[in-house]
Amino acid sequence: MKGIVIAGPTGVGKTDLSIKLAKLINGDIISADSAQVYKGMDVGTAKVTKDEMDGVKHYLIDIVEPIKKYSVGDFQREVDEILSSSNGKNIILAGGTGLYINSITEGLSSLPVGNLDLREKLMAKSSEELFEELKKVDLEASEEIHMNNKRRVERALEVFYLTGEKFSVLSKRNIKNNNYKFLKIGLERDRAYLYERINMRVDIMIKNGLIEEVKELYDKYGENLRKINIIGYSEIIDYFKGEISLEVAIDLIKRNSRRYAKRQFTWFKNDPEYIWYDLDKMSEKSIIEDVLRRFESL
Repeated sequence: MKGIVIAGPTGVGKTDLSIKLAKLINGDIISADSAQVYKGMDVGTAKVTKDEMDGVKHYLIDIVEPIKKYSVGDFQREVDEILSSSNGKNIILAGGTGLYINSITEGLSSLPVGNLDLREKLMAKSSEELFEELKKVDLEASEEIHMNNKRRVERALEVFYLTGEKFSVLSKRNIKNNNYKFLKIGLERDRAYLYERINMRVDIMIKNGLIEEVKELYDKYGENLRKINIIGYSEIIDYFKGEISLEVAIDLIKRNSRRYAKRQFTWFKNDPEYIWYDLDKMSEKSIIEDVLRRFESL
């Protein structure tokens, strides 16, 4: 069984290309976007519309309320269920959340759930005591985790005492729960032009009702809406509260979106398995032809 990953920074053009490819390979699309899982967050996440889907089935869009926690572990479990019941159908995993994508293509480490009694005992100790304890049971972890990161040190010790195995080993032992082989495609554009596209997209979001969308959600969920920390929503909430002007809020959304795009580039470029296509230098037609050729020989 095989699939295609279409990754890249926000605003690069993943949605359009993924839908065109899905129609050519008779595939379904699984959204790998940590913001689009939330109901009601449509404008601010540039969520794909029914019309844009053009008949292609999409998964994991609009599945949880904005105040509910949705983790990478939740994503992995749901995607693996979709893949196991797909009867070998071609799948496209499209989005910009690198950790979500990796959980499917590479797997996740199998760490135990937290233990409240043990965690309380560890929390009662000082950072120095905990770090010395960690050096004795897992020297490698102590070299990777700063002593002042108390919660991380506590977690490393918790894992060791619950499993008898080192956190430094277990955290790197990924378990992949599907038998799909993925062709990894990365989309990019000239950085300056991409940033222009991002700025324009934010302006379009404002025009299309982002302020009204955030107000409706904020009236419903209040400050809990901030907990999921999605760009575009926190900034508008600050505007509602009179902490910043609307002009400043819009500028911050643009700046934070550009910074997020830069982090996405860094994440995906660090994976040598990605094949990169520059949408400013290649036509969409030639990109699709090359992807299909590679996919057929996967």
